[in-house]
Amino acid sequence: MSHQVALAFEDGITRFIKVGANETVADASYKARINIPLDCRDGACGTCKAFCESGKYDGGDYIEEALTDDEAEAGYCLPCQMVPESDLVLQIPTTSDVAKTSAASFESTLSEIRRISETTYAFSLEVDKREDLSFLPGQYVNIEVPGSGGQTRSYSFSSGPEVDIVSFLIRITDGGLMSTYMRDTAQVGDRITFTGPMGSFFLREPKRQSLLLAGGTGLAPLLAILEKLAGMDNPHPVHLIYGVNTDIDLVELDVLQDYTQRIAGFSFDTVVGDPDSASPKKGYVTNHFEPQHLAEGDVDIYLCGPPPMVEGVRRHLEAEGLKPQNFYYEKFALAVVPDAEPAAPAAEASAAQAAADQGYEIGEEHASFEAQFDARMALELAVVELTMGKLAEGQLGEFKVLAELAGKTLDGEKFINAEEFTVTNDAFHEFLFKAVGNEHLLQAYRRLDVPALMAAVLRQEHWIDGAVDADHLGIVAAFEKQDIAAARAAITAHNQHAKATMAAASKAAAQ
Repeated sequence: MSHQVALAFEDGITRFIKVGANETVADASYKARINIPLDCRDGACGTCKAFCESGKYDGGDYIEEALTDDEAEAGYCLPCQMVPESDLVLQIPTTSDVAKTSAASFESTLSEIRRISETTYAFSLEVDKREDLSFLPGQYVNIEVPGSGGQTRSYSFSSGPEVDIVSFLIRITDGGLMSTYMRDTAQVGDRITFTGPMGSFFLREPKRQSLLLAGGTGLAPLLAILEKLAGMDNPHPVHLIYGVNTDIDLVELDVLQDYTQRIAGFSFDTVVGDPDSASPKKGYVTNHFEPQHLAEGDVDIYLCGPPPMVEGVRRHLEAEGLKPQNFYYEKFALAVVPDAEPAAPAAEASAAQAAADQGYEIGEEHASFEAQFDARMALELAVVELTMGKLAEGQLGEFKVLAELAGKTLDGEKFINAEEFTVTNDAFHEFLFKAVGNEHLLQAYRRLDVPALMAAVLRQEHWIDGAVDADHLGIVAAFEKQDIAAARAAITAHNQHAKATMAAASKAAAQ
């Protein structure tokens, strides 16, 4: 009997191989022309040492110098000796490029497009040679946007690995490449190419209860995980907390309700940030953690959402003095051109490294705070074109007052009040988006996580680039003079000064 083995490389690429009865993983890998690290082939050197995320196997014969008893107990293994006894997931300590392989490419047909809310689309693909596509629930692929000249956007599967038609969720954003395609030109029958699967965010073998946390369309990979759990005999409780900004962002609630019937021990809550929401639970997901969800740390946490959500959960757990057995996360940010799709992720920690701590904290970041600030700049440069020369005298006065209020929270390169600066700075930057009278642009700005990122890292004692205050006043002065070139220059310079401040604050917070 053969078994499927997932080879997860350090650069996020995952390749799947079939390993026959009494065949070693290394032999099957090389037959598939995937050159994982290998030297002696007889368990003597340890060159091929990998980490087994899940599954059972016969470890084979090897010497202590190649693999110690403690390493074997922790889950390390030697692919040149191991014979699978079930499907496996292995973390391979090299990149796919070094292994002379790459992400697989697939052709597909767009089979369904559904607008499931004012802010979200769901779409499905019928994949050519579906039997060749394997992925772990939680992983993503890079989808080439039709008509874009080869540009791609990354999406996590919202469907399980065994489902014939694969599905995805996309948040609609004005100006977004995939958003524009889906809204304006997509037709059932369109041909779509994608590559993958990728990512270290995926379901591990359940050994205890799980807490799933979703932010917005971060629900997608968790739906894939739930679909996998629905086909398993899992005796452990699973609870999902699904957080969004507004009521209209809530999607797939009927699907979640169906999982309460299909998965024994599954329950879910929805949390809406808008204080005017009709939802009984408002605020942040961390406001609604119950003791039974965390089980005093005997829990695996899976989180997919924007960076402030990931940081907020981490800080909450630290404040409570609670360390989960495993914490897997995927965090994403908007791309420079405001689009809901995350950029390609960079692994934050390899599974093999994390395993040494007797518990995981594994995550991927889809871009960083730089991308958020660049996205804000891109929006501001666009809104300048629409507002220059159109602000009334009273509006110019209000704009200047907001700049001055932000300035009063600063003293040169020091904060007088870091928290107040975050609030007044946001009011200043939001002003033009309110003034332009375009609700889509205003919502695009509000969907950015810049204020939350600033609130997460800026502290009273941190340095701030002294040019920030002058930048605000310079932007106002450009509007007073109706000098669009000066406004664009001031906004661009301000973005650099703001990112320098955030970089320094982030570095300080990490120390």
